[in-house]
Amino acid sequence: MKKDQPVKSRIMYTVMLLLAVNLVYGQKKYVIDSKNLKTTDTILVFTPNGWSENSKETTPALYLLHGWSGCWRNWSDKTDIQSFSDKYGFIIITPDGFYNGWYLNNVDTAKMQWRTFFDQELYPMMAKDYKLDPEKTFITGLSMGGHGAINIFLDDIKRFRAAGSMSGVLNLMDTRLKSSQITEVLGPYADDAPSFINASALNRLESIKGTDKIMLITCGAQDGLAKSATDFTKRCDELKIPNILILSPGVHSWKYWIYSLDLHLYMFSRIVRNEGIGY
Repeated sequence: MKKDQPVKSRIMYTVMLLLAVNLVYGQKKYVIDSKNLKTTDTILVFTPNGWSENSKETTPALYLLHGWSGCWRNWSDKTDIQSFSDKYGFIIITPDGFYNGWYLNNVDTAKMQWRTFFDQELYPMMAKDYKLDPEKTFITGLSMGGHGAINIFLDDIKRFRAAGSMSGVLNLMDTRLKSSQITEVLGPYADDAPSFINASALNRLESIKGTDKIMLITCGAQDGLAKSATDFTKRCDELKIPNILILSPGVHSWKYWIYSLDLHLYMFSRIVRNEGIGY
């Protein structure tokens, strides 16, 4: 959109949310001009084979978040997301968390407010367009996206049935990016910086103490973020918050994340069908 576009037109453009539609084999592309992001967010939505907007049955859905330095194409560039959608019967939503957005509201309110965008724009739009049922809605992501998925879940657990993290940065103190990249979002880093402490999922668990909703935490055992996973689930155990921790051979790599996505969808699909996941 050009900077000199009339304000009235720009507002209309935002309200309409610019539904740019590419429908290819169950894939739909949205481009949302967001007042909260100060830019556009591109989202790919994959619907399973046989899905119809006229169906009386609600379809389970998964918000799938990419990692640091990625974008809305990241997951679909690395693997066949449509095949996962078809295999498990899930709508899969892959938004743009941007190269270094961290799925957070920037401390500078004049800059990107990603979490507000999700709350006020993306989640309501997807719920309306695909008739999503919170009891069949899930969220997960890799690395930076694992941080984002768990934090978004913690913001309001009523919106989701369960959440997951793949190699997630569940404590921002555990990533090498804390004193370089994340400073662009949360300001200067220090071991006792409130912005970093309060934005870490590990430190936000008290808010859901007593919930019966579960979090699935997976990480490669040789991944440097395995400590984040174990520390997070240990804290969940202390607060009696349901969680599953799976550490298996693997490093911080797409080979591991593609395997892990299949595992997350398998577990989430069992939850949807009330088949149980071992507890």
